[in-house]
Amino acid sequence: MKLINVNHAFVVGLALSSTGMAMISPTYAGEILSDSTKVQVEHPNLVNTFNDVVKMREAVKKSGRFQAAFLAKQAHIDSVLTQPINVPVPKDAGGGYTHEVHKNNYRLMFDAGTLFQITQDPKYANFVKSVLLEYAKLYPTLGAHPEVKSSNPGQLFWQGLNEAVWLVHTIQAYDAVVSHLSKADRKTIEKGVLEPVALFLSEQSPQTFNKVHNHGTWATCAVGMTGYVLDKPEWVEKALYGLDKSGTGGFMRQLDELFSPNGYYNEGPYYQRYALMPFVTFAKAIENNQPERKIFEYRDNVLLKAINTTAQLSYNGLFFPINDAIKSKGIDTIELVNGIAIAYGITSETGLLDIAKQQNRVLLTGDGLKVANALDKGLQTDYQFKTQAFGDGATGDNGAFVVLRSDSSKNASVATVKATSQGLGHGHFDKLGLSYYDQGTEILTDYGAARFLNVVAKFGGRYLPENDSYAQQSIAHNTLIADETSHFNGVTKVGNQHHPKVDLFANTDQVKLVSASIDTAYQGIQLARTTALVSIPDENIDWVIDVFNAQSSTPHQYDLAFHYDGHFIESNFKYQAHTEQLKPLGTANGYQHLWLTASAQTEQSQAISQLTWLNDNGRFYTLSTVNDNNLNVLFARAGANDPNFNLREDKAFVLRVKDQAQHQFVSLLEAHGEYNPAKEYTLKSKTSIQNLSFERKDGVSLIIVELNDGRQYLIAYQQQNKQAQTFDFDGKTYKLKEAVNLFTLTKK
Repeated sequence: MKLINVNHAFVVGLALSSTGMAMISPTYAGEILSDSTKVQVEHPNLVNTFNDVVKMREAVKKSGRFQAAFLAKQAHIDSVLTQPINVPVPKDAGGGYTHEVHKNNYRLMFDAGTLFQITQDPKYANFVKSVLLEYAKLYPTLGAHPEVKSSNPGQLFWQGLNEAVWLVHTIQAYDAVVSHLSKADRKTIEKGVLEPVALFLSEQSPQTFNKVHNHGTWATCAVGMTGYVLDKPEWVEKALYGLDKSGTGGFMRQLDELFSPNGYYNEGPYYQRYALMPFVTFAKAIENNQPERKIFEYRDNVLLKAINTTAQLSYNGLFFPINDAIKSKGIDTIELVNGIAIAYGITSETGLLDIAKQQNRVLLTGDGLKVANALDKGLQTDYQFKTQAFGDGATGDNGAFVVLRSDSSKNASVATVKATSQGLGHGHFDKLGLSYYDQGTEILTDYGAARFLNVVAKFGGRYLPENDSYAQQSIAHNTLIADETSHFNGVTKVGNQHHPKVDLFANTDQVKLVSASIDTAYQGIQLARTTALVSIPDENIDWVIDVFNAQSSTPHQYDLAFHYDGHFIESNFKYQAHTEQLKPLGTANGYQHLWLTASAQTEQSQAISQLTWLNDNGRFYTLSTVNDNNLNVLFARAGANDPNFNLREDKAFVLRVKDQAQHQFVSLLEAHGEYNPAKEYTLKSKTSIQNLSFERKDGVSLIIVELNDGRQYLIAYQQQNKQAQTFDFDGKTYKLKEAVNLFTLTKK
């Protein structure tokens, strides 16, 4: 830790400048106490250092993004200072009154502490002091929270996770104002609340503190940062290496196990952004206090990769909503705002500024100042979104989350395949699940989490019961389900033991492709999915081609679900709509929550079955599927067995075959046309796909697409990625120059 030896008197409350900043000399690092007591630890010493503060004091005098953010924050906090302090006895679960008051208190203290450092106006420090003195009275009187969650109990909040988040913010506020406090006030606050909360999160909650999980990350961050501020190196070591300091728990083990080598977090993008905050915040504190640890270089810069990967795992500003994800969360979330600022402060990568500009939030930190200054100078360059297989697991070999992008822009066509590990308790049972996005909109949808976060009337803001009974179940996703039973029989413990294998990943100019497989989702059944995003040259057309194969030695019912967003337009086959009476699609494993709204036995005289819908983005989408083995098509809508109306009324097509040991679903999703109700025109509402087929030739898989105008395209790929593989098709010899190639055939 940085130590200093000083013993000066420090005068505050001097005349303020036009920005509200006290006109003081930056010679002193905020380390001087009002009672002239000597302090060993330099403050602030966490995310901000005194050097950062000096630069921020100068920056708020000049017009620009940073000054604007400062003035807005100051106006808000000044209005708060006129209101009475409120530190209520805890009684509510997440979203309830007392819960939200305590959340708001740590945010207000955090902001007031920052304003004190910049302005040195004692009113901000006095506010933090007054609130903390109230908490010092309250906290010793608390036992278990009345709405306690048994898995991770709290006292101030319903779960210890929130207690850790409170301390992460509160210790930074204390760090900012400790130089203004008397020795007596410091002792009261530290002994009354800061130390007790830190001990509650560590010594008294070993099951969470030593856990490799985002709850453990927040706890170790809170305790470690408190250790730096209160000059308790022992707490820092325990935060880094576990309560026994052996490395079997703690922050470093979490860095080792929760991120893959390319920075993918095993619970998925939603929880990656949430866990990112304690990771980068504690890392920044470690860097400022113990730069010799080189924390941002650890594991080949894994934290910097994690920040970048969090941004990559988004589309049009929103995170890919796999697992327990709330779909409205995106890159403007405060966790990634902090991450991008810290990453830019270290790397100066101008592409990160593009994300920061989209976030449109300026942090009052040293790194936030760097971002603001760079944006004021227009230094940002376009952030490059990439086609990438984000390996899962500590060594990156537990499958992958695969993102196929037609180009590098934020609104490009994107297909994702979830070939990841389970994702711990927040994981959903959708191995090899598919999603598709186009022109800024989700087309093939993932349900995400069944939850109304912080809405008390909806199950106290918790995950709804339907999260277990529907959202996590396989039928709620775009994947294959055998015998109406979820993958791993819906048992998380079993799911955590297995993961798919990525057999092929190819990224060419015209075709982005992934093949993945798993033989443990069901006993005795092997599942394999190949998904390709195909760009037709000179046509500005993107196709999603999907081949899903199920193999077994015994007959099964196979369902392949496609959940979609939009308005059904038409099909090329007759169906029976259930208009007078509805019944659920099944009785368990999520099927009980789907109304069967229509059904059809496809006509075997037709080579393909086609379903068309219109999305709110004004484009038409047609799903074409090869007809074979008595294919059935079921129309479904969520909402059955849902007396509290908790579920969204999402829609799906379910392709079904019965009594088959082996079946291969071959499908193509085409985006086409335009519907403009304002200008009253419709273009190309009909699909251009005439036929679709699949063959195997000389060890090469062939997908043949025929258009209405007679043009034909051939997509050829090989699992083994052999170079210069040749194959014969329709009397001609073709050569594969890469793992996958697109060939344009002569018109018939």
